Amino acid sequence: MDEPGGADHGARRPRAELTAAERADLFARLAVSLHDSGGVEETVQAVVDFALQALNCSHAGVALARAGKPEVPAATDPVVEEIFLWLMAGREGPLIESMREHTTVLVRDTELDDRWPDWASKVISLGVRSVLDVPLTTAAGTVGVLGLYSVKPDAFDADDQAIAQILARHASVAVATARKEQSLALAIDARKLVGQAMGILMERYQLDEARAFEVLKRYSQDTNTKLRDVAQQLIDTRKLPH
Repeated sequence: MDEPGGADHGARRPRAELTAAERADLFARLAVSLHDSGGVEETVQAVVDFALQALNCSHAGVALARAGKPEVPAATDPVVEEIFLWLMAGREGPLIESMREHTTVLVRDTELDDRWPDWASKVISLGVRSVLDVPLTTAAGTVGVLGLYSVKPDAFDADDQAIAQILARHASVAVATARKEQSLALAIDARKLVGQAMGILMERYQLDEARAFEVLKRYSQDTNTKLRDVAQQLIDTRKLPH
């Protein structure tokens, strides 16, 4: 254990011991970290790492929403990973309600809360006594949930909840931006592939651009295959799918 006043600057201090200036500095560093993140996974990892420094939580994680279900979790430790895996198996719990209802859900004591008995039994077995789930919400809807977990009952006071809301807003924008950039990159890649495939058809069969595109589109529809995948197969094999 490090001695008080030791040189281990990486040790985490409880939120209650942080000064207002230190909390402001943490948020400033979070903003820079999120801006520099290279993708969704890096973005959510920066969020959960920050949560451990700024909030009274023992564990933290972010579950991202796809078709209303959590996936691609980022977690600080195996406890959160196990909770997320349990929820993704189709179970009910506060994180699912937060995602579905777009609202913050607080469980002050898992041993006393009776809203999700199976979930409570699971998290209690992992040593979790209080939970705060905050939705990551944008104009387009809820993109995920920030899950905060503590081994102590009633660990999240009003200050924790306020900070968690601010953190969730930062994370919401960062995740939505990262996803948009990924989607744009995929769209650009798809257009390049289709263009290459059209070039092959135009050269081989003396087709113009419009006709070459119609051929790719027809094969995509007839084989129930994405246009991008049809193009990739043509580029790889010089043959259209049967």
